[in-house]
Amino acid sequence: MPVALLLENIDPVAADALRSRGYEVESMRRALDEADLIAALDGVDVLGIRSKTQVTAEVLRSRPGLAAVGAFCIGTNQIDLAAAAACGVAVFNAPYSNTRSVVEMALAEIIFLARRLLDRDRALHAGTWDKSAAGSHEIRGRTLGIVGYGNIGSQLSVIAEALGMRVVFYDLEDKLALGNAQSCASLEELLERAETVTLHVDGRGGNAGMFGAEQFARMRPRSLFLNLSRGFVVDHEALRDHILSGHIAGAAVDVFPEEPREQGDAFASVLRGLPNVILTPHVGGSTQEAQYDIGRFVAGKLIDYTGLGTTTLSVNLPAVALHGSSADRFGLLHRNMPGVLARVDALVGEHGLNVDGQVLATRGELGYAVTDVSAPLPADLLTALSALPEAVRLTTFPSAP
Repeated sequence: MPVALLLENIDPVAADALRSRGYEVESMRRALDEADLIAALDGVDVLGIRSKTQVTAEVLRSRPGLAAVGAFCIGTNQIDLAAAAACGVAVFNAPYSNTRSVVEMALAEIIFLARRLLDRDRALHAGTWDKSAAGSHEIRGRTLGIVGYGNIGSQLSVIAEALGMRVVFYDLEDKLALGNAQSCASLEELLERAETVTLHVDGRGGNAGMFGAEQFARMRPRSLFLNLSRGFVVDHEALRDHILSGHIAGAAVDVFPEEPREQGDAFASVLRGLPNVILTPHVGGSTQEAQYDIGRFVAGKLIDYTGLGTTTLSVNLPAVALHGSSADRFGLLHRNMPGVLARVDALVGEHGLNVDGQVLATRGELGYAVTDVSAPLPADLLTALSALPEAVRLTTFPSAP
């Protein structure tokens, strides 16, 4: 029976889906550090994590039998993707499932900040009736600047425009502008045009520290700032300085450079206690609907890979999906060298089998071939395939058809 380990309070729908396909599932609410994770992976075939657990090269090398890692979130910067590929471990994530949740939270926070509702709420809870329009604004007609026009940023663009906002955006790649949104040639241009700036960038290393004192100084006076992307992209000391000076009128921050590992742990930040600042504990994508969809989606990808060899939407392996029926199936992850497929097919023929279906895809230094054959795979064929000098990992899928 294959074994799955799910960490960080992944929605139960994932465990249910894996169990329905014959997996033994162990679930934990917390993240694990490197040493604990290495110990916990003994006998595990599939690992599921969210954003806290770090899957390092050492972790991957410690468990050669690990087949796949599922990141039940959008980001995968917590996983050493190159090391996973070198070890033949497929990595999957959920690039779309929680985008709506993040978008709705960003819009709610923009309205809260523009109307200074957080300060009004705190005053009333403290027993002070402060009925005033001072500093309170509609978002209609204001300019929203979106940094990062991917799955989240582009969806936010459409909905913000429907609420009457003007939208400008900046992305490192050329992106199709949706609706009436306008692309900016540089981050500096966006900062000079926008009255509200929201970050939706990915976790690539080049984004570390991208938003600091220089960028805050370039923003228009009394602008609003949001970060629902990655904690390490923003200099929080610089943000604090610009809020206290009044240059930034309000901010909403959902992600932090250092975050507590477990529920209930103490939280420290230089942004605590500042006026018109919303702090949330990395919950942009944490709605029940989003977590259910993520659990279902990523678990489905893990099941398809371990049962069929399908790597569609894998973030580190070539994308392959073979449809059809046959007696047996194997997948060979190999170094991307000329002639590998010819040698694979020759070995299949030498062992008296016919290739009923086959698909090959390459990605950088790796190739991945999934092959259906006309009869059960003999052990000596599998030995010969594994012995190919280009072979990285051989996997059989006897139940695939």
